[in-house]
Amino acid sequence: MALEWVVLGYAAGAEAIMLLLLTVPGLNPLRKGLISVTRNLLKPFLSIVPFCLFLLMDIYWKYETRPTCESESCSPSEYLRHQKSIMKSQRNVLLIACALVFYWLLYSVTGLVVKVEQLNQRVEKMKASD
Repeated sequence: MALEWVVLGYAAGAEAIMLLLLTVPGLNPLRKGLISVTRNLLKPFLSIVPFCLFLLMDIYWKYETRPTCESESCSPSEYLRHQKSIMKSQRNVLLIACALVFYWLLYSVTGLVVKVEQLNQRVEKMKASD
């Protein structure tokens, strides 16, 4: 079950890198290429949303069916395994949240950068016509 978390981590990392490259000032010569690559990758990255929902349901199911270790009948190793399982679930929920937020930010920032580029082209056309 670790493969899906690796895939989700790489996807969130790729989204973060693209977001960083789109927002870093001084990359104007590369901006058009970055915009086209990002716009082409937004649709495939949309598959992250149902994937995250599936993983979230998996975490919830594991949480509901997890044996509790609250009584004194638990050995220290069982208690440690229980706490480790809870920590992994919390980490995975944080990864899901980051992936979804990065996708939303990437979608929003790409739309804004495209609008800014269009407005800059309009301004250039107006300056050229005057």
